[in-house]
Amino acid sequence: MEKTTRVQRCSELLQDPDRTHPEAKGKRIRFINVDGRDVYNITAPFTIDGREVIAARVEERDSEYSKVMFFARRGDAWAPIEDAPVFDLQDPFITRINDEIVFGGVEVFPDEERPGFLKWRTLFFRGRSIYDLKRFAESPVGMKDVRLIELPGGKVGVFTRPQGKIGGRGKIGFTVIDSLDDLTTEVIENANLIENQFADDEWGGANEPHLLNNGKIGVLGHIACYDEKNNRHYYSMAFMFDPVTRRASPMKIIACRDNFEEGESKRDDLVDVIFSGGLIRRSDGYAELYVGVSDAEAHMIVIPDPFLEYETV
Repeated sequence: MEKTTRVQRCSELLQDPDRTHPEAKGKRIRFINVDGRDVYNITAPFTIDGREVIAARVEERDSEYSKVMFFARRGDAWAPIEDAPVFDLQDPFITRINDEIVFGGVEVFPDEERPGFLKWRTLFFRGRSIYDLKRFAESPVGMKDVRLIELPGGKVGVFTRPQGKIGGRGKIGFTVIDSLDDLTTEVIENANLIENQFADDEWGGANEPHLLNNGKIGVLGHIACYDEKNNRHYYSMAFMFDPVTRRASPMKIIACRDNFEEGESKRDDLVDVIFSGGLIRRSDGYAELYVGVSDAEAHMIVIPDPFLEYETV
């Protein structure tokens, strides 16, 4: 496995057709009983309390104030679970650590110093099911895309995404804690950056880490940039991270907007956006990738398992 030695831009990563799978085509996921609201930036389906569940961002087309709701399959669609909790959050994520569910999302709130602007932070909840989730930690204000993973031996890896003086438009950091009880705003803020991942005028983040059979971590994430018209371009990407050496493999783009059906978008500058939500690895060498599309829809695509090559390292 080649080690990261230099930053690769979106435009360079897009030149590798073996990575971007131009022949693969995804499909839209249908949600019902949401009163006409958009459903996007979903998790991959997970099993809880004996049924398959998706957590998703639900909001009006002209708003940034969203709800995170839990959905169960109903025929060929997904419907809200009537008695499930609803959270005032964006962009949900979910994992299991030490037999607990860890759920989270992004809270947005008004910026008191700048009327008309918003601030945000990541909130974390834990429990034995979706019905007893209790808030236990939060990120620094201004940080999205904080993700956790249980490591061999029971410690917890923490992927962060600082911006500003340390992270520019958004880079990925990493640290390790002994347990969920040690997850604090300060720990998240002090994580070291992973070297040589994003150009200063581009950005990205981790969306879902997977522990591989060799102890390495396969990271599902996103990489993004602006064009000359200030339109956003987001791509699903993956890389391998070694939690011992703290080194990452080169990134690879694994899906683009063109891999999916045409559809709605929240705004004109968000048409070419896919946001990695989760990935299910299958036993046949393929994986199901679940994404938010154009900040308005949710889609799924089957692609070659992006982590298989990392398990030979």
